[in-house]
Amino acid sequence: MRIVIRLGGSVVATPVNAELISEHAKILKKLKAEGHTLAVVVGGGALAREFIKIAKELGLPEKDQDDLAISVSRLYAQLFAKMLGADACQKIPTSVEEAAECLKGGKIAVLGGLKPGMTTDAVAAIVAERINADMLIKATDQEGVYNKDPKKHPDAVKLDHLTFEELPKVLAENRHKAGLHQILDPEAVKILRVKRIKVRILNGFKPENLLLAVEGKPVGTIIE
Repeated sequence: MRIVIRLGGSVVATPVNAELISEHAKILKKLKAEGHTLAVVVGGGALAREFIKIAKELGLPEKDQDDLAISVSRLYAQLFAKMLGADACQKIPTSVEEAAECLKGGKIAVLGGLKPGMTTDAVAAIVAERINADMLIKATDQEGVYNKDPKKHPDAVKLDHLTFEELPKVLAENRHKAGLHQILDPEAVKILRVKRIKVRILNGFKPENLLLAVEGKPVGTIIE
């Protein structure tokens, strides 16, 4: 299978969790050994948002705020690439084409953000579109997609299955903002919907969930 994995910064980078990074790296190596083609897009988490906040306080425009967040996400991508060693391209792709070239060489492509105005969700969706991915998995800090924000509403209900048409009803934001933090970015949804790429949203604090998703086991929320 051709799989794009979007590793949320909220999982591995807020705060940085070395043990979790190590566990995810092992799972990624296992998936590659099983013959899957993997692209991994890492978010910048709290540190990226901290830089956005500082840049804002300094009066820098949104483009510059985004640039700083992208640099942070690429730093985390570099950390993952080093953990994956020979299984990954050690140069972090700065374009979709570079990511595709890396995959052609039989390596795991690990990347962060690409350009201002585009979230790492959107990057993952564009990479999925470019490589004609079978699935996009987003490992986040929730068990899946809920009918409302579970952090604010104790009675929120997890949805096991959603269509792309139903998804906008459960998303809070419908346009990009620097540091946008929600279950799936609306720009990414547009791309994935057109290409009908199956999406799994799952809890990234349990790295074994990635294996379950690839095996087609019931985990997280399926969007298709």
